[in-house]
Amino acid sequence: MKNILKSTLAVAAVFAVAGTAIADETVIYAGAVLDVANGDMKKDQTIVVRDNRIVSISKTDGRSAPKDAKVIDLSGKTVLPGLMDMHVHLSGDAETPFHLSMTYSIPRQTVVAVKNAKKTLMAGFTTVRNVGAAGYSVIGVRDGINAGEIEGPRIWAAGHSLGITGGHCDNNFLPPEMKVTSGGVADGTDAVRQKVRENIKYGANAIKLCATGGVFSKGTKVGIQQYSVDEMKAAVEEAHRRGVTVAAHAHGTDGIKAAIVAGVDSVEHVSFLDDEGVELAKRFGTYFSMDIYNTEYTLTFGEQNGVPEENLNKERQVSKRQRESFTKAVKGGVNMVFGSDAAIYPHGDNPKQLSRMVKFGMTPLQALQAATMNSAALLKQENDLGQIKEGFLADIIAVDGDPLKDITVLENVSFVMKDGDVYKK
Repeated sequence: MKNILKSTLAVAAVFAVAGTAIADETVIYAGAVLDVANGDMKKDQTIVVRDNRIVSISKTDGRSAPKDAKVIDLSGKTVLPGLMDMHVHLSGDAETPFHLSMTYSIPRQTVVAVKNAKKTLMAGFTTVRNVGAAGYSVIGVRDGINAGEIEGPRIWAAGHSLGITGGHCDNNFLPPEMKVTSGGVADGTDAVRQKVRENIKYGANAIKLCATGGVFSKGTKVGIQQYSVDEMKAAVEEAHRRGVTVAAHAHGTDGIKAAIVAGVDSVEHVSFLDDEGVELAKRFGTYFSMDIYNTEYTLTFGEQNGVPEENLNKERQVSKRQRESFTKAVKGGVNMVFGSDAAIYPHGDNPKQLSRMVKFGMTPLQALQAATMNSAALLKQENDLGQIKEGFLADIIAVDGDPLKDITVLENVSFVMKDGDVYKK
């Protein structure tokens, strides 16, 4: 028995040594590293990445990298954690004529999502949350990325968006004789629970529900609540029981507050926010994800892209008020994450929202925290993502210049590493 034990330990030791020997090590020489937690900009740093994790960050003292290590010279760059976007729709394109997009099959939407996943990653976003797509298409793209078959960010994918019959998350554009109902439609608490379970069954690792009407649906009013508090509570209970977070689309004041009380993890858009909504969000610890850039694209290019007048008019109603609500939320101290609603404007342009977040109330550091550590906390990944820190996953980007002085430098990311692998340099 002792001999068997000795042999087992010896074999384990050999494999341990072998594992150490074949570890993939990368040494990054950074001109500066931004600590997004406190805004410290540390000059001349060396980051060591082993396999897919950061193992050390230290002051550069000469350049004596291990013999077999890969060396990346970013000595002229500012280095910071990969950005995170908590509200994207990878399977859609703003540039596609509005009604043509409705004819796309699930396979066609999946191809679009593959293209947009790569564009998003190249823009410096190493993690996204896809809040709704038909036919589980983006779940398939996520799985392909995780398998190393295609390039893209880490994806938290919601599957079908849950909504009431005839609501924002239903398809109301086609005539009744075609009998078209969106895959996420569920009325009543039992149906809502079943739909959450179905989404998770087919791979959803996030849930999205529609609490109010929306801009890009037909026949809905942006300010009117749709799901009841009880229906939303049912969705939250089912999702949280499975360790899955819930996002609630909500423009209108009542819907925003109902979603918060129901226990959702984040509220999306938050266009018509009042003081009570601010206080509720702070009390419940709810995150706000507010897309305040895309209105510029919609009102400039929407008509030529075939967006109907009903939808353009709703965008006009929402745009100024949503930006005012953003300022109110920032001043009120609400938890904020970065959410662009990419697909309403072109994928890859995600970073353009950062300058609007600064314009309407945030400091550059607050905007970066929203797009990194706050988003990681929303996804319950705060011990792995959102910072350049020992033990964290190696999601690293680089830019020219200082983003704390000029946030727009993030619109031109020149280096992207995700999970220890370099995708852009």
